[in-house]
Amino acid sequence: MSTGNKLAGISRRDLFRVAGRYGMSSTLMAAGGFGGAMSLANLASAAESTYEKRFAKEPKHTLKFGAAGFNARNLLIERAGALEFARDLESRTDGEIRVEFIGDNQICGQVSCVEKCQQGIIDIYAASTQNSAGGAPYLNVLDYAYMFRNRADQYHFLYSPKSQALLREPYERRHGLKFLFSHAELRGIQLGLAWEDKETVTSIDQLAGTKNRVTGTQLGRIAMTALNLNPVPVAWEETLDGLKQGLIDGAETWASAVAYANMSPVVSQSVHLDFFCGTEHTAMNAGVFDGLSGELQDEVMEASYWAQTHVQAANEAALVKTVGQSDPQLPGTIFAQNNVRNAFLSAEEKKKAEEMCSPEFQPQLWEEWRERINGWQGGADTYQEIYDEVRTIDGDTLPENVEPRRWWKA
Repeated sequence: MSTGNKLAGISRRDLFRVAGRYGMSSTLMAAGGFGGAMSLANLASAAESTYEKRFAKEPKHTLKFGAAGFNARNLLIERAGALEFARDLESRTDGEIRVEFIGDNQICGQVSCVEKCQQGIIDIYAASTQNSAGGAPYLNVLDYAYMFRNRADQYHFLYSPKSQALLREPYERRHGLKFLFSHAELRGIQLGLAWEDKETVTSIDQLAGTKNRVTGTQLGRIAMTALNLNPVPVAWEETLDGLKQGLIDGAETWASAVAYANMSPVVSQSVHLDFFCGTEHTAMNAGVFDGLSGELQDEVMEASYWAQTHVQAANEAALVKTVGQSDPQLPGTIFAQNNVRNAFLSAEEKKKAEEMCSPEFQPQLWEEWRERINGWQGGADTYQEIYDEVRTIDGDTLPENVEPRRWWKA
């Protein structure tokens, strides 16, 4: 059953009616955990049950979770794990921690969540690392071009104890935030409707000279410029119209973002350049974490580990069964319903792109940012160490087969 069919019986108005009685967090947690087709009646019943369980005892801590534009619907498309983490944390602490989940851009958006978490307005946030890099620049460490070969490399690094010194500890030290877990995809170019009648892209050369919307990533702009992809900043509210009207050729993002953000109707080809990270992460205010008892801190870490394993499996399944990132596509997927073609580039073409833009082959393009990030870390060569670490696994490892590890334990 597709995500759209599962939730088709629930209107936004009905969702808010139920939330008005049982609270938005209880309603969203109930909706996110529902397995089959959902009606208003069974949503209300599930929300009531969730509410009664959550409010059976007074919590020691109530944590406010700002989840950008996410909600129960789109978290079944891009499986970022936010609701699963919240439910599990409440359950494993027997209600001593209560999580108030606030999505749909009600308290913060993709760019502002990180700053509101740093300011203590919210305690936990979920957003892409690229959009969060404006407020927490160390997150740029993930965005060196072609440092990760595939999604398996990304998951391997997130689980690796090496991620402590190369990502998590500098991020916490510099920005006061604790990196908990993340989804993992790689970015490509999502071509608009002007490319609908053109041949499916098979070469980076076909994209040369195109004009493409870029997100907040500083390092992504270096790669796009080197690939002659002409990165241009375009406000989100103008992006969909730009793709539809041909004012821009494409936008850099990843497949499930196209699907969950309702870009699919204005995207004709999803070109899988896979040139740098698309990582929808969840993080916590470090001061709030430090204020928990040792036992509850352990539970936060265990809930993060569980959420990471959930995301690894669920998003890999959703890419094929919900989004439609496969060849051939499964019927009923979002890409199939909207006639979005996958453009998978050959290994040779990806190598050509890598040689055009990566630090491995074009080190001079990256010197300034590489030196800056290395200084923030404490002196390590961040690109080289992450590059080497992820290549300790075979290049053809499937993402779902990466071994989960508790990264905070050696």
